[in-house]
Order: sequence, then structure tokens, then C-alpha cells
Amino acid sequence: QVQLVESGGGLVQAGGSLRLSCVASGRTFSNYAVGWFRQAPGKEREIVAGMTWSGGRTFYPDSVKGRFTISRDNAKNTVYLQMNSLKLEDTAVYYCATLAIPYRSTWDLKDYDYWGQGTQVTVSS
Repeated sequence: QVQLVESGGGLVQAGGSLRLSCVASGRTFSNYAVGWFRQAPGKEREIVAGMTWSGGRTFYPDSVKGRFTISRDNAKNTVYLQMNSLKLEDTAVYYCATLAIPYRSTWDLKDYDYWGQGTQVTVSS
């Protein structure tokens, strides 16, 4: 059974940085697409960063482009989300997710099969 566990969330002032981590057990991230998503109160869950199964391509929506960076360490079976220049509107619960099928990449959250429990990120003024 695949389990994902996020960590690294917390309270940070606007303009600050946080790095989220997501560790997988039961399977590796190698050859599987991964993504970071977030959900703010009253809003739908949205993607904030994605990486293809090969790791060769990444995706960021305009809202975080240039501020967030997704990376993966296959040896540690861990995916990271580096968040810089945080804004009040980045406040949300952040989730990592991955697919059940290898060698496939998508940015659509409906296609992701395994999800972590989420970690809260709160940006204060």
C-alpha cells in the first residue's frame, strides 16, 4: 500500500520561505508523476507544481511560477516543494500526490491516485 506523508508546513510571514517534503512508503517515486496541490478554505483543490514521471519537465500555474519549485530525490524517495516569496493567498493545506500508473504524466488532480494527509501552510502579514 502506498502512503505519502507531508511535512514542513507552518506559520510564516509574507515574503518568507518554506520547504515542504513528501516521503513515500510502499513504493518509490521513480517513474511516476508527482504533484503538489493546495486547498484553501472554501476553494477547490488546485495544482501548484507538477513533475513528469521522468523528472524532465515541470509545471507551475501562473499564481506560483517563479516562486515555487518542485524537486525529487529518488534515493530518499522524497519530493520537495520549495516555496519562496510567500503571499497571504498561499495560505492553504498542501498535499502531495502521485499516480498509480508509471510512465504517465498529467496535471489533472482527478488522475492522481495516492494522496498525503496534507500539511497546513499559513502566511501572515
